[in-house]
Amino acid sequence: MDFFTLVQTRRTVRSFRPDPPPRAAIEQILHAASWAPSPHGRQPWRFVVVESLERKQLLAQAMGAAWRHHLALDGLDPATIEVRLQRSQERVLNAPVIIVPCLYLNDLDTYPDADRQAAETTMAIQSLGCAVQNMLLAAFALGLAAGWMCAPLFAPAAVRTALALADDLHPQALIPIGYLAQEPKRRPRRPLHELIVQWL
Repeated sequence: MDFFTLVQTRRTVRSFRPDPPPRAAIEQILHAASWAPSPHGRQPWRFVVVESLERKQLLAQAMGAAWRHHLALDGLDPATIEVRLQRSQERVLNAPVIIVPCLYLNDLDTYPDADRQAAETTMAIQSLGCAVQNMLLAAFALGLAAGWMCAPLFAPAAVRTALALADDLHPQALIPIGYLAQEPKRRPRRPLHELIVQWL
């Protein structure tokens, strides 16, 4: 598959078959992530691989309280909250493998002023996004399906507790990976002329 076909046909998957992908494939996906661009070549990300059902259950339960609270803040009724919560938890429980990308800031350059330090952190976050994109493309190239769930951004303490993460690991996403069970609906993309605001 050529690169542009890979980019345009990759999709976000929420439904997986139960059979797990081989460990070698997961290692290839993580190896692809390690080649993402990063500030000063510091690779400010670390990855947690979750395969055990017990740990997935802890993760889903730990995030459940935060999900329920946030959905209530959105004004949803209790029945709708429970349906959406169950759907989200099933995505965690039914994924054969979940990779949790964590931001790791210890090796970044330090500055005496807050503005440059904030910019350094922003660069690290941007590079973590590049690492995740590499993972998604690598998974698809290997015949696997993957998704990108940002739930840890809204419940970092719950994720840290469920996975027993060190304080210097900041969970940013859940990347479920497995074999496709059901073809997802693809959302349309904006035409290029709407995305280019200036060409100077």
